[in-house]
Amino acid sequence: MSNLDWTVLFTTLIVIAAYGIYKTYGPKSLDSYLRGRNSMNWWTIGLSIMATQASAITFLSTPGQAYEDGMRFIQFYFGLPIAMIIISVVFIPMYYRLKVYTAYEFLENRFDLKTRTLAALLFIIQRGLAAGITIYAPAIILSTLLGWNLTVTNILIGTVVILYTVSGGTEAVSITQKQQMAVMMGGMILAGIIVIQMIPISFQEALHVAGKMDKLNIVNFEFDVSDRYNVWSGMTAAVFLFLSYFGTDQSQVQRYLSGQTLSQSRMGLIMNGFLKIPMQFVILFIGVMVFVFYQFYQPPVVFNTVQTENLRSSPYADQFASLEDQYTENFEKSKQNYLGMLEAIDQKDESREGQIRQELAKLKSEQTEIRDEVKSLILTNDPNAETRDTDYVFMRFVMDHLPEGIIGLLFAVIFSAAMSSTASELNALGSTTTVDLYKRSIKQKATDKHYLLTSKAFTAFWGLGAILFATYASLFENLIQAVNLLGSLFYGTILGIFLVGFFMKWVKGKAVFIAALLSEGLILLIHFRNGEGLLGFQWDIGFLWYNAVGCLSVMLLAALIQLFQKS
Repeated sequence: MSNLDWTVLFTTLIVIAAYGIYKTYGPKSLDSYLRGRNSMNWWTIGLSIMATQASAITFLSTPGQAYEDGMRFIQFYFGLPIAMIIISVVFIPMYYRLKVYTAYEFLENRFDLKTRTLAALLFIIQRGLAAGITIYAPAIILSTLLGWNLTVTNILIGTVVILYTVSGGTEAVSITQKQQMAVMMGGMILAGIIVIQMIPISFQEALHVAGKMDKLNIVNFEFDVSDRYNVWSGMTAAVFLFLSYFGTDQSQVQRYLSGQTLSQSRMGLIMNGFLKIPMQFVILFIGVMVFVFYQFYQPPVVFNTVQTENLRSSPYADQFASLEDQYTENFEKSKQNYLGMLEAIDQKDESREGQIRQELAKLKSEQTEIRDEVKSLILTNDPNAETRDTDYVFMRFVMDHLPEGIIGLLFAVIFSAAMSSTASELNALGSTTTVDLYKRSIKQKATDKHYLLTSKAFTAFWGLGAILFATYASLFENLIQAVNLLGSLFYGTILGIFLVGFFMKWVKGKAVFIAALLSEGLILLIHFRNGEGLLGFQWDIGFLWYNAVGCLSVMLLAALIQLFQKS
């Protein structure tokens, strides 16, 4: 990157963090630290909720996913408005009436201490691991692209977040997220405008190319439980995930508990429900336009160019050079066919268009085979190398083709997204550990100042833990996808406990506690035996459905256990 890019990157990050510290500096009580003095208006809450969910993984992975798989991922969010309305009607009024610091306080009021503690622990386990992944996932890609040491990148992201989160608490998180959201969406929209202008065909022709190559496949009505992204999973299984994430995950609950009034919190949540889909549409569409761009400008054979550079200086350099030549030849043939297809579309020659699309499908298959051979060479040269390159597509395009200054801004987008989501997680982990575990079960009688300092200490502790986890996260695989999977492993059970509390008034604490333990065991069994089965039964379930299964099993088992106890 150029000096201008470095200046834009670090100036953006430093100004945002400094602004958050400056605006929230001064003496605080535990209430103001955890609930931000209930000073947030609806649009600040809405932006904070969106920024919390929009991690760096969103901006790194989503364009690459659209490049590879089209826009069908957007179906995942179709159920979001429904979930936001349910939470606004059922969850938020209950939290406001009880004046809780955390969502899990409601569970003791409704059931008992052990149920509250179980839900809090499930959240802490899931979100504690996720916080480390939220740092690691962008760090591994950014360190590769920038040539930085991975540990240094982890420490940089984590330390900046710890400073302003510990300093200002919930208010600092929400205030900085407004600026971070502006940087994130402003940078992405600017990148989208630039890529459309750089495509050497008209916008209408670009849409033709994307459509004919099945990249604009937004809606899929085919029902398949193993498929994560179709209308049915988006309107059913994903609704359970959103209900649990936005309604019971403290990293989100804490955002709207800081609202000035119940109405302000509701409006902020509804704002998220109706703006999130257009936001995801924009990010996915940018990925599709990058795909179109690379049909006319030759892309790297593998987008993680660090791995291909290693091949050039390896014993397999000649084989790689030969594969690159084949890739270039394939690209030139594909480019000419795309131009021919556009000409056929313009002339309304459907027969010729169909023939060209068949030829393009054949060339795409050959291109995939070449890429797979290169990835095999990479693994032969370095068995520990990461060959999945989807997450490198967008930032590789940024570094290779965008002008100076804009590159720094787009890296600021990724760092800002990593900081915003991590800050919310650490803030929530600190408050849950303090309020639901330490204050309730370890030290029940202490001063407000003591609990305030304790909350700051736990926030810093979880921040350091996240950095440590991120530093050693290379011991694990598939971390880019792990955040959603981790949530699905625990969210269904937590949501089930809350729904029993809201709607099944006759079920008591012991029944729901046992049901939650059994349901969590069931979800773990389903996951670890997925695709294999047990005792003659086989299943292959997309992990989004874990949320529905976990939630419904808690409700069913709790009802049965309660009936058994009465009989």
